[in-house]
Amino acid sequence: MAKKGKAGLKSLPSVDKVLKLPEAEALIGKYGRTAATQAIRDAISQVRTGLLKGDESAADKCGEKAVIGVAADMADRAIAPRLKRAVNATGIILHTGLGRAKMPEAARQALAGNTGYCNVQMDLDTGERMQRESCLIELVRRLTGAEAALVVNNNAGATMLVLRALAQGREVIVSRGELIEIGGSFRLPEIMAESGAVMREVGATNKTHVRDYENAIGPETALLLKAHKSNYRIEGFTKEVSIADIAKIGKEHGLPVVDDLGCGALVPLENYGLEHEMTMRESLEAGSDVVLSSTDKLIGGPQGGLIIGKGDLLKRIRSNPFYRVLRVGKMTLSALESTLRLFASPEHLNTTHPVYMMLAKTPGDMKPLAEKLAGRISRKRPEWDVAVVEEKSHLGGGSLPGSELPSFAVRIRAPGISPGGLARLLRGAPVPIIPHVREDTVLLNMRTVFEGDLDDIVAGCVDAAEAGAPK
Repeated sequence: MAKKGKAGLKSLPSVDKVLKLPEAEALIGKYGRTAATQAIRDAISQVRTGLLKGDESAADKCGEKAVIGVAADMADRAIAPRLKRAVNATGIILHTGLGRAKMPEAARQALAGNTGYCNVQMDLDTGERMQRESCLIELVRRLTGAEAALVVNNNAGATMLVLRALAQGREVIVSRGELIEIGGSFRLPEIMAESGAVMREVGATNKTHVRDYENAIGPETALLLKAHKSNYRIEGFTKEVSIADIAKIGKEHGLPVVDDLGCGALVPLENYGLEHEMTMRESLEAGSDVVLSSTDKLIGGPQGGLIIGKGDLLKRIRSNPFYRVLRVGKMTLSALESTLRLFASPEHLNTTHPVYMMLAKTPGDMKPLAEKLAGRISRKRPEWDVAVVEEKSHLGGGSLPGSELPSFAVRIRAPGISPGGLARLLRGAPVPIIPHVREDTVLLNMRTVFEGDLDDIVAGCVDAAEAGAPK
């Protein structure tokens, strides 16, 4: 009989004794001696902790073979990837916690094909070194009308680099209504301070006029900045100055104008039932000298920050030492190039690009899918209360705050399992299922669920029911 509590400590085997077991040889063969030894050491430590806490189940794990079993489980978990493919059933298309955009198949194929050597910085015609972004510069020119382009690690990095390269030690004029804070406590004033630029805020929180910019311009002014209000909206007694008017002021005073669009729209979003979002081309045509955007929002590619605009300014930005600090590698460039190529045929985006496939879904597309999923779950879990309900979905990712899209969802109530508990169980499935929890229900929103996700969702529901309510 296993000894309980502290009395069981004397029966714990030593690491050396466990290593002599035949089962340990199998563990060593699978993971190597170093990892296997560490797993055994961790297993003994875990059992010891359980005994000291009075955990009765720990008393049954004191034997050598029991310890090797615990060690094997710990070794498996140690090598299991922490990043996993997941099913996004939240209805939020650009979900920051889930990596924002679901990248196109073309991007995934490019990633797989360029993991080895590739000509990321070599001109294959001449064999000479070339600019890192050469693979996509001509493509960006065609899509936006820009003279040049750079890519850095994210849009915050793009903002920092542009401010440092064009305005270090000098003033940047920006509206008070655009002093944004986004996820992760990114604040524009703090980024500006870190860049070495001096912020000159103008106007009021809710109203900024052309005269506010004009009155603030002085000998220390380096540039005029417009920042997209990516995750909030000011309504009511408001006024903001358009990028066209800011560009006109900049031209009159010989000052560059930078438009931080954030989202990176390349096609009209009103085609997908959303309000108009200024595209990168429209910003340049309105007079912006430099335009910034994320590459993992409306572009729907890998995380990155795209800087486009006039060639002379981009040359200055690229020559700044911070560019090398923030530049991206071959994997980002491979995925981004393949993603951008899809926009050359915008009429096909709703069949080639997951972001636009989800935006293009109609209630008539989603209701049958919801009914199919609800039926499959009900057959596997007849004790659950499963129904199809009308829902709302969102673009997300700090894009178009307040916008809603009609959707359908599968609503689940599981007897004996709280909504939060069921959500945890679904997230713990072999392929994590990420639902939306509201009040007393779990919702699986069809806006972000694809036909190919149904098997994983049903399997996750089966596993959740068998696991029962978590404590």
